[in-house]
Amino acid sequence: MKKFEKSVRLNQLPDQFFASLAEKVTKRVSEGYDVINLGQGNPDLPTPVHIVERLQKAAENPINHKYSPFRGMDYLKEAVADFYKREYGVEIDPHSEVTILLGGKAGLVELPQCLTNPGDTVLVPDPGYPDYWSGVSLAEAVMYKMPLLEENGFKPDFTDIPANAAQNAKLMFLNYPNNPTGGVADEAFFEEAIQFAEANNICIVHDFAYGSIGFDGVRPPSFLQTKGAIENGLEIYTLSKTFNMAGWRIGFAVGNASVIESLDLLQDHLHVSVFGAVQEAAEEALTASYDAALELSLTYERRRNVLVQELRAIGWDVQAPKGSFFAWFKVPKGFTSSSFSDYLLKEADVVMAPGIGFGEYGEGYVRVGMLATEDRIREAAKRIDKLKLFNQ
Repeated sequence: MKKFEKSVRLNQLPDQFFASLAEKVTKRVSEGYDVINLGQGNPDLPTPVHIVERLQKAAENPINHKYSPFRGMDYLKEAVADFYKREYGVEIDPHSEVTILLGGKAGLVELPQCLTNPGDTVLVPDPGYPDYWSGVSLAEAVMYKMPLLEENGFKPDFTDIPANAAQNAKLMFLNYPNNPTGGVADEAFFEEAIQFAEANNICIVHDFAYGSIGFDGVRPPSFLQTKGAIENGLEIYTLSKTFNMAGWRIGFAVGNASVIESLDLLQDHLHVSVFGAVQEAAEEALTASYDAALELSLTYERRRNVLVQELRAIGWDVQAPKGSFFAWFKVPKGFTSSSFSDYLLKEADVVMAPGIGFGEYGEGYVRVGMLATEDRIREAAKRIDKLKLFNQ
C-alpha cells in the first residue's frame, strides 16, 4: 500500500513513553498473569449514579442530538461560576472567563498554540505531565524545564530560572496537587509565582486536575484564590478525577478573559463543543452535592495509608503524598526507574510507572497510582516483599 509521509510537526512530537509500558502490561496479562496495575492514571471507580442518570435522561432529549453551540452551553458555564464561588470563594464571569473543554488535556495541549509563536519559551515542570511537552512541540515553541526537587517540596525555585528564559517565556505550567509527585502548593507559593509572572509578562496555566484530592484534612487551594491570579493566568479543571468522569471527556478553563477568548477562537476551528447530554451531566456534577467528591478523596486517603504502611513494613522507606491519587517513591539502589519498573512487572506482576517518563528529574523514582483496592495494594506489597529488595 502507498505510504504518505507524516508532517515534520508530527515527527517532532515527543515519544509517548507510556505506550511501551502499556504494551508490556497488555502482553503480560494476555499470557495469563495476574497483574496488579499501579502504573495507570485511570480512575477505577464508577461515576456517581445521579450524574449517570442525568446523562441518560438528557440523551433522550432531541435538542441534544443537534450540534451544541460552538463555545458551550451557557447553563454549564454558569454552573462552573457557581461551583467556583461555592467551593473556593472566587467570583467568575461565566460569559467571559469560562470556556468548555473536551477534557482538561485538550486545553493544556491547545494553550501553547494559542499564546506562543515559534521560538518562544514555555516553562514546564520536570517531572511533569508529558502532554505539556506535546502542546509546546505542536506550537514549535521551546521548553525550559523547571526542576521539581524533593528538598523544595516538589515546587520550582523561580530564582533559579535564567533571566533570558524568563524574558522569552510566554507561558508557565504549574500543577498542584502534582502529577506525578503528589506534592502540594499553598497560597504563599502561588503569590510567589504571580510575582514572577508579572515581572516577566508570563501567563500562568495552573493544571488543577487533582484539585479535589487532598489529605490529612487539608483541602487543596485553587490558584484563582490568590490575589492577581485571574489577571495573570487561568486554571484548567477536569471532571475526570473529581467525579470519576474520565471517559466522558469534559472539563473547563477558568481565568483571564483574553486567554479564554484565544482558547475559544482556536476551538471554533477544531470542535463543535461537547455532546449536549454530557454538558447536562457536567452541570449536574457541579451543582449537586459535593459529598461524592469528598468521599472519593477519603477513599484515596485510606488507600494511601495502606500503601505507605505496607511498603514501610517491608523495608521500603517511602514518603506519603499530600495530594492527588499518586505516590512518588525512590527506587532501590542498583536500579534505574525503568529497570525497576521492568523488574517489578517481570518478577512480581506489579506495575509502577518509571519516573523518567515524566522528565529528566523523574529518574530514580516510580509513580504509584492509588487506583486499586486496599486488598490489591496489600497483595502488591506482599509480592514485592518476596523479592527481598529492602533491608528490614
